[in-house]
Amino acid sequence: MQPTYRATRQIAIASSLLFSLASQHAVADDGKITIMVGGITKLIYLPARLTEQLGYFKDEGLDVELLSQPAGVDAENELLAGAVQGVVGFYDHTIDLQTKGKDVKAIVVFGQVPGEVEMVSSKAAGTIKSMADVKGKTLGVTGLGSSTSFLTQYLAGQHGVQSSNYTMLPVGADASFIAAIRQNRIDAGMTTEPTVSALEKSGDARVLVDMRTVEGTRAALGGTYPASSLYAQATWVASHKADAAKLAHAFARTLQFIHTHSAEEIAAKMPDDYQKDKGMYVSALKASLPMYTADGRMPADGPQTVLKVLSAFNPSVKGRHIDLARTFTNEFVSSK
Repeated sequence: MQPTYRATRQIAIASSLLFSLASQHAVADDGKITIMVGGITKLIYLPARLTEQLGYFKDEGLDVELLSQPAGVDAENELLAGAVQGVVGFYDHTIDLQTKGKDVKAIVVFGQVPGEVEMVSSKAAGTIKSMADVKGKTLGVTGLGSSTSFLTQYLAGQHGVQSSNYTMLPVGADASFIAAIRQNRIDAGMTTEPTVSALEKSGDARVLVDMRTVEGTRAALGGTYPASSLYAQATWVASHKADAAKLAHAFARTLQFIHTHSAEEIAAKMPDDYQKDKGMYVSALKASLPMYTADGRMPADGPQTVLKVLSAFNPSVKGRHIDLARTFTNEFVSSK
């Protein structure tokens, strides 16, 4: 019996749908690794773009796409939704997420310190001499639930100022942070280079708490504070060990490059649109170089310091058992 026109058409449609689904599956498994960066122009995350610029992803045979979100908490959400395979953001998210039943781990650590600076508006500098003076003030953070909000609460809490005594306003980073200072929407706020140097150069703000160096971080937080890192869902790491190792190797090479080249040489490798003021960019980079790890490994005292900070104010972490061994691994940076 010959098939009717209607039956033939249904078979054709079904075949077309199957081909479409197969094509979509092929695209999903084409080997591309998408990494979301919590503000790609921030110097704390410089290794992400620098690795691409140096060609180290390609050297490892990787097809990596870098995307950017202004706040680390948004990048984290993209990861949990499965939209990206990795995040370049702050290590502390791995601890916070474990309390929510999410198994995420850092596989390369870029920053042994946060690289964050609490800047006070020049107009408010007369009344805000330390974090003890932020009662009733509005403090800028990149996003609510971001690492800048974690650190802001801890620094204020160290001076007996609770989060209910001030307002945290999400203002993003870079140009939006500078605008918030200039428009008097925030009295102080936490940001990174090159925004810090830009605000100092313009005279719009001054440094209140400096966590760009190990010394400054230990004074503020009591130890090293591993921050910028590459983290991914543990299930992805376990099922893509070869890719994880290649990523770790590429980033470790970049960290070695940073430690063996001058700020000027590093800046020369970065895109021009990252350095609208080249002199200021190089100066900001020089101030930031001490923050980077030499090999991508987790500092020995780092996880415990981060847990201490989060436990001081984060109700989801305070009093909870955290298995720090599940939040990071040195396996991939040590394997080559």
